Amino acid sequence: MKLSSWIALLLSPSISLAADPNATGSVIVQENATTTASNGSSVANPSAFATTISIDLKQYWDLFVGPVQTATINTTVEPTPVPTSELIPPPPLYYAPFPTGHQSALVTKNESWKFPHGFYWGVASAAYQVEGAAQAEGRGPSIWDVFTHRATYLTLTNDTGDVGDNHYYLYKQDIARIAALGVPAYSISISWSRIFPYGRGQVNELALAHYDDVINTCIQYGVKPLVTLYHWDLPLYLQNLYGGWLSEEIVDDFAAYATVIFQRYGNKVSHWFTINEPIVFCSEYPLPEGYFADVTIPQKHQQYYCGHHAILAHAKAYHIAKSLGIKGTVAFKNNGGYKIPLTNSSEDALATQRAWDFNEGWFSNPVYVDGDYPSTFKTWASSIGLEFTQQEKSMINGTADIYAHDAYTSSFYYAPEVGVSACVSDPTNTLYPGCFNSSNIGPTGWLIGAASDQYSTWLQSATDWVPAFLHYIQETWPSGGIVVSEFGFSEPYEELRTSLADIVIDPIRSMYYRDYMQAILIAISEGVNVVGCIAWAIMDNLEWSSGYNTRFGLQYVNYTSFERSYKASFFEYVNAFKVYAEDPVVPIFVPGK
Repeated sequence: MKLSSWIALLLSPSISLAADPNATGSVIVQENATTTASNGSSVANPSAFATTISIDLKQYWDLFVGPVQTATINTTVEPTPVPTSELIPPPPLYYAPFPTGHQSALVTKNESWKFPHGFYWGVASAAYQVEGAAQAEGRGPSIWDVFTHRATYLTLTNDTGDVGDNHYYLYKQDIARIAALGVPAYSISISWSRIFPYGRGQVNELALAHYDDVINTCIQYGVKPLVTLYHWDLPLYLQNLYGGWLSEEIVDDFAAYATVIFQRYGNKVSHWFTINEPIVFCSEYPLPEGYFADVTIPQKHQQYYCGHHAILAHAKAYHIAKSLGIKGTVAFKNNGGYKIPLTNSSEDALATQRAWDFNEGWFSNPVYVDGDYPSTFKTWASSIGLEFTQQEKSMINGTADIYAHDAYTSSFYYAPEVGVSACVSDPTNTLYPGCFNSSNIGPTGWLIGAASDQYSTWLQSATDWVPAFLHYIQETWPSGGIVVSEFGFSEPYEELRTSLADIVIDPIRSMYYRDYMQAILIAISEGVNVVGCIAWAIMDNLEWSSGYNTRFGLQYVNYTSFERSYKASFFEYVNAFKVYAEDPVVPIFVPGK
């Protein structure tokens, strides 16, 4: 019997858990009750003989993931003062009084630009990418623990999130470091499998106590905590129990998890995000064969089933938040990029619209327009049995207070070689069902912007298109304001640098942030209601399948000592607000000796 079939067999019944996440649970194993003997008669199937297997959480980890690494630092570390020597910006933002003779072009402030009062900005992380402490205090495994330990081809150089940045124990220092630069907001995600080690069942109070302190530490330092409920780390048990996001069962499990978090932290958090980038985590389906329980949904349909249930889960969580009197904004985080027709042909225009419909529109139209999919996407979804009932449409419509978009880049779009109509009528076409092509090379043959690292080929510094992108969002999906909920850049080949002085000077990322902030200022000056932005990321981290090779961090992390160092791009990002924010940028720190 192959592993995935054995997993399905083992986990098909329920696991009963005690309040202690390390307590023993019971697994009942049973197959079909009868089988056919060699003489043709129906007899009892020996595989149906039932037994009870008792496993604790550690054994569950060992069985499905295997051994995990632990850090040398495994208790919460109290913060130390950030030395003033670390807070000196690099050239050309600042020149020391000695030596003299430096020259740089004078850049005059544009007096028509401003980040209005109440505009919030900050930095972001995600639990699996930074926390480490994989098994600490009752955390259960997620699908990403299996991806990185057993389906190792998903990550470069077999990297895992076992230790990561050790943020689980160093969060106090990390919050102190961003406060020292005057950063007023920190966007985190909560690990679902810390709160519910098996995704459902008993609540792990140790995990809640940990996030209590993370949120309270933010408040202590004058940093707004922003919280994402789900950033891709699905509890493993739910995937093996019913297929995770492929089953509508996940809607109620996600709602139960959301209820616990909303009740616990309520109005301590000013901005909530239910799910992060559903189009990305849904594109992980079908999951690697042999590592998870089998599902019967055709592979090409799976990501769309995932998206359908993600929308329902988001909507249900939104209504729970409002029923509990949550005063902060609630939304989900979409992602993609501005879509530019490669030519002015009608075919490229049609293909570009389909690209919008099969990306942002897939999730935005139901929430911000009418509760249903855009027309071209709806045709496809209906053909595979995915339709919202009228009651579901009413529940979904209007379930976001703002429009949150992880808007990193832009691309050109064009029609398939055979044409859009021919592609739509041919399920064997490799571009079906979307039936659009994309390229980062424009009609003149030039790249749309500076290239990023070799392991993030999807990303170019296309900041020129940001104002048009923000206008499009406001005109197409009206909301209470737009938040650029993630944006950032991977400096090319940064992982090859060995000198700290070389690493922390990151000119392409610095230029990206300078140009991006100017683009947001342009959009605001043109009437776009941009209310916030969150830079990715607070520090270098596990960039999912790229492992630790690709770096988006505004701080460098030494993965041996866990020391953090500010990069030049961090000062560039903060400087935009020192110059243009109506609200003052106030560093909070105690100078070091």
